[in-house]
Formats: sequence, C-alpha cells, structure tokens
Amino acid sequence: MAISGRVPLLLVLGLVAVLLRPSGSTVALWLLGVLLLVGIDLLLTPSPGLLGITRRQPGTVRLGDPATSVLVVANDSHRSLRLQVRDAWQPSAGATDNRHRPHLPPGERLRLTTSLLPRRRGDLRAAGVTVRSWGPLGLAARQRTYDVPGSVRALPPFDSRKHLPSRLARLRDLDGRSAVRVRGQGTEFDSLREYVRGDDVRSVDWRASARTPHVVVRTWQPERDRRVVILLDTSRTSAGRVADEDPDDGMPRLDAAMDAALLLGSLASRAGDRVDFLAGDRRVRARQRLAGVRDVAARMQEQMAGLDPVLAEADWDALASGIQGFGRQRALVVLLTALEPSAIADGLLPVLPTLTRHHRVVVASVRDPELNRLAESSGEDAPTIDTVYGAAAAEQELHRRAWIRDVLARLGVDVVDADAAQLPPALADHYLQLKARGLL
Repeated sequence: MAISGRVPLLLVLGLVAVLLRPSGSTVALWLLGVLLLVGIDLLLTPSPGLLGITRRQPGTVRLGDPATSVLVVANDSHRSLRLQVRDAWQPSAGATDNRHRPHLPPGERLRLTTSLLPRRRGDLRAAGVTVRSWGPLGLAARQRTYDVPGSVRALPPFDSRKHLPSRLARLRDLDGRSAVRVRGQGTEFDSLREYVRGDDVRSVDWRASARTPHVVVRTWQPERDRRVVILLDTSRTSAGRVADEDPDDGMPRLDAAMDAALLLGSLASRAGDRVDFLAGDRRVRARQRLAGVRDVAARMQEQMAGLDPVLAEADWDALASGIQGFGRQRALVVLLTALEPSAIADGLLPVLPTLTRHHRVVVASVRDPELNRLAESSGEDAPTIDTVYGAAAAEQELHRRAWIRDVLARLGVDVVDADAAQLPPALADHYLQLKARGLL
C-alpha cells in the first residue's frame, strides 16, 4: 500500500475546521473522515496482479553507447487502471526516464521505454518492475514488484578503432597492394620484376636474369598465416587507474589494455595471421581460438565483457601453460601486463626463458603519466616536503622500470611502454615493424 500527497494535504486542510470549531472532537472527526476516504479508495483500487508484464531485452551495446529497455504492459482485467510503473536497474546501467504514469484501458497493451547508458562493462541486470495501481480518488495505491528478468551486455568500447584504417594502409604498402611498394621487406617470395635504380642488389635473381634480356629482381611480401597469441593480465596490477591528463579522471589499466588488444587482434586478422586470445590471473578466465573468425574484434569483445581485475598475483606458470595449450608452433606472444618491477621479477621472469625459446615475446604495458608528473614536481619554485618525497619516490620507481626493461631486453623480449591513449597504436606499429622485418 502507498498513499499520495493528497492525504497530507487533506490533513492540513483540517486545520481550518479546527480553527472554526476548536475542540478535540473536531480533530478526531477530521482524522476519521480522512482515514475513511483512504480506506474506501483502497477498496476500490484494482489489484496490480491483474497486469501482464513482459520485457524486450536491450541486447548488446558498446560501453558508452545508449540502449533501450522496453516493457510491454497488458491490462487483462475489465477495469481501467491508473498506474505508476518504475523499471529499476542496477546503478551502473545508467537507467533514466524509468518512471511512467500510464492510463491503461481494459484489454489494452502499452509499451514503456527506459533509456540505458551503461557505465561499466559486463552484464548489467534489471532489479525488478514496481507497479502501483491508484484508486479513483488518487489517495491510496496497491503496490507490487514483478520479477521481470532483463540484462544489457556492455562490451569494451574499442576507441582505438580510429587507428585501424591508417594501419591497414601501411599493411597494404607492406603487402604490395597499394600504388607504392615497400622494397626489400618481408620474407615470403612474391614475384619477379625488372630491376630499377635504387633496388637492393641482393634481391637480383641472376638465374632468371640470364634467361631474359633484362636484369630482374625478386619482390617479397610480409609473412602470412603466422600465429599471434594475445594474453591479457587480469591480476591486481590491472586494477590501477591511469589517466593522460586529470589524475582523478582515469580508466582502469585493464580497460586500456583491452583497447590495445582489440586493435592488434583486428590488424593481425586482416593481415592474414591466426589470432588466439587468452586472459587470466590465478587461473585462465577466457580462452578462445579466433582463426577463421570473420570479425575477430567482436568475438574478443564478447570474451572481454565479463572480465574484471582480481586482487591477487598472476600465476604465470598457469598462464604460460595456457599459451602452450594453443600449440608449440612459433608465435608472436603479446603479454598485456603492467611493467611493475616486483610483479614481473617474482612472477613473469622465471617463465620467460621457456616462452622465448619457442616464441617471439612482446610485453605491452600501460604507463602511468602520474609518475613523470611527480618526478618533475620537485623542480617547482617553492617545493614542499611532500612534493620532494613524492618526486624521490617517483624517480625511484622510474629507475626500477628502466631496470626491468633492460632485463627483459637481455632475455630477447620487446617492450612497448606507452600511455593509455598511445599504447594501441604503438603496439600496432610494433607488430607491423616485426612483420616487415620477417621476425614473426
């Protein structure tokens, strides 16, 4: 049961009667009259159980894109219903305009629309549909909450998609499918053509030249049908927030790494390579072979949607076993993890020799620009003791990161360390460089 604002208003109007006839009986009679009206209105109120409510599911959207939830409310009774309907969702679904006041005649159906704007990844669920059926006087209502299941799946936004056309253009240059051919790059033989000034003399095919009146050279194309394994670290280091400008307005390191993985996966599949995806921390959370999949990015987004950072150290032995489970054929293994010296020294370094023995390994890390900002704060005109200590701690951390990069380089591991916005294109460029040099 619920009452409207008209009931307190009627009680306030009773002050007029008390002023005209100031006695206790006047107050009692007025209260009794208001309660009688509320009781009569409640008795005449149709039950909300007469309704039939179904939901049309919002489906799947990218994080930050709007979605719509539609409730279909049917009046199966022979009475007209004055309703108040609230379509409740969990807060991160961003539900707006979810309170409706429809008037539903007998036997009619009505569509009620709720706008959603998801603010986090994953499956965001409806919390229930609360219905109030008001009486003819509008004083009292009967209330009931329906369990109408509903969910919207919010995928990673893939903001780095804007970098894909330019990288595909560079890929076409490498592959010789555009007007300008990049000479002397790649490792797979493509065709023969006549020598022109500026060609690498090492590309001259002397046997073919002896059979023709011209000197001919071999042309090459980048390697194809190679394996690219993308591993996304979801351990505690992925939970840190990083930002390019405002330190208080950042994104989790995991989300930035997802963006880089999506761009690399899309580019590698367009280049004709086979992409495998793996994510985990203490155990493998997602694993999928994507060879032959038409839209690799869409499939990876589905796998990433439900991933969240786990506040525990990564078990790199289990993750390395997951990589080996894709096969022992040589692959480009991209580890999207934080370049945190303690986590890498204790967990990743012991398994790297096994990985580098069979694969080409790249460590891609989201760099926190706050470290550089803190390191430079000691140069202010009037530094405080806090800024000096902060700068010293930042300098020490930057020195440790440089040391771990050197250690990784000596093990034959490439390191791509960039800010959140720059990591996706930087990783894609590194992949193209390896492909052009025939190092996959």
